[in-house]
Amino acid sequence: MGGLAEQAVDRACQAYIDRDLARCHAVLEGETLINATEREIDELAFDLLAMQQPMAVDLRFILAVTKINSDLERVGDQAVNIAERVMDLVELPKVELPVDIPRMAAAVAAMVRRSLESFIEGKAELAQAVLEMDNVVDRMKDEAFIILVKAMNEHPDVTRQALDALLVARNLERVADHATNIAEDVIFWVRGADVRHGANPESSARQEVSDTH
Repeated sequence: MGGLAEQAVDRACQAYIDRDLARCHAVLEGETLINATEREIDELAFDLLAMQQPMAVDLRFILAVTKINSDLERVGDQAVNIAERVMDLVELPKVELPVDIPRMAAAVAAMVRRSLESFIEGKAELAQAVLEMDNVVDRMKDEAFIILVKAMNEHPDVTRQALDALLVARNLERVADHATNIAEDVIFWVRGADVRHGANPESSARQEVSDTH
């Protein structure tokens, strides 16, 4: 599931860079498999909850999986949104916009990759690094918004292209949010700490100790 979502984002971002309709269509076609995989994983998780009645860290793992599964499906949705914006851009005259979408895309892809690595390896330190990267992507999106709005005001003839680029930046920022959610769920699974919304994870050590008894 993680591989499918990561592939969708990579394809959508490369489609933007190359104005590649073939990659756009690949993203749209891949959404069906992502959705089917989401349902399959949810069913497996619910079966485990019902039949095994897991406790402590095992319960946290299954709960984290169901939430991560949902975030990965939404990552796929954001990739579809980017692909649709690229399909619109391809129909318009090509213009040079004063915003570095590829740089933002690379940062977001790194967040997705690292969040999945943190889950696969069960390492909260990797997940923590993802949380720290989120602020960087947020700043990139804010800068893109300011620059592109200014471009639309000064050059009305590029409004549609600038708006598409702005929506791509917003979609990338949403992908980063989902990567952050995944990282938070990994920390919850590994440490038993809820770090959502900047919560203080001081209870981690106490929870980890309780899991061992």
